[in-house]
Amino acid sequence: MGNATKTSLATAIALLSVVLLSARAFSLTGEEVAVEVEKARRGFSDSKSRLVMTLINASGDKSLREMNNKMLEKPKGSKTEGDKSIIVFLSPADVKGTGLLTYERLDRDDDQWLYLPALRRIKRIASKNKSGSFMGSEFAYEDISAQSLEKYTYSNAVNEETLNGIACYKYERYPKSKYSGYTKQVVWADKKNFITMKTDYYDRKQELLKTAIFSDYKKMKGVWRIGKIHMKNHQNKKETILEWQEDEIQTGLQERDFTKRMLSRQ
Repeated sequence: MGNATKTSLATAIALLSVVLLSARAFSLTGEEVAVEVEKARRGFSDSKSRLVMTLINASGDKSLREMNNKMLEKPKGSKTEGDKSIIVFLSPADVKGTGLLTYERLDRDDDQWLYLPALRRIKRIASKNKSGSFMGSEFAYEDISAQSLEKYTYSNAVNEETLNGIACYKYERYPKSKYSGYTKQVVWADKKNFITMKTDYYDRKQELLKTAIFSDYKKMKGVWRIGKIHMKNHQNKKETILEWQEDEIQTGLQERDFTKRMLSRQ
């Protein structure tokens, strides 16, 4: 076989490989991409984080809130139990001590309880109120809960789109809960690392409500961890920025650290 023939054959094989890879990308379903996104963020076991929340009103005025967040990863293989988390506000004074306990459920609506220190009372958040604003932010209560794979159905179609220079898969997911404030969410996931870069949220009228931009990722012990979420509400022109100041994983937290009793003792 001559050199020219060998070169032509090598070129043909290379081109075929590109075509096959492209065909594979376009044959992915939304659920298959979502499975990979789930894998990228799993394996943290548990986490302790300190966060700063910046509220920005329609006029551009800002106010800051600080909080601690603890999370316990869902049991492996569980069909019903998801992640558990406790968020407790540290400042300002008017919300200090307020806490939210969330038990993510994979087969029904999540269980959530809000602790109000001024009343020394724990209040259960009704499922029909999960779409409401979390502590005056542009995050809903349902946004604060983990976004596990099982809580959505997915589009079959997956598109490819470049977002800020990053090649992404773009797909849709649809909340299963009848009480969700969203009819659908459009998600952009980095093709290389399968980390979520952007999500558009559509309200019950199927109109664009909010956009979340996810950034400042870092990899810890093989797990991708988010560093910043910027949520913009297109309808009321308000914004909320959530930033991780400290973040630890695999710290040894247990089930006993995520109870209503512990919520009032934080």
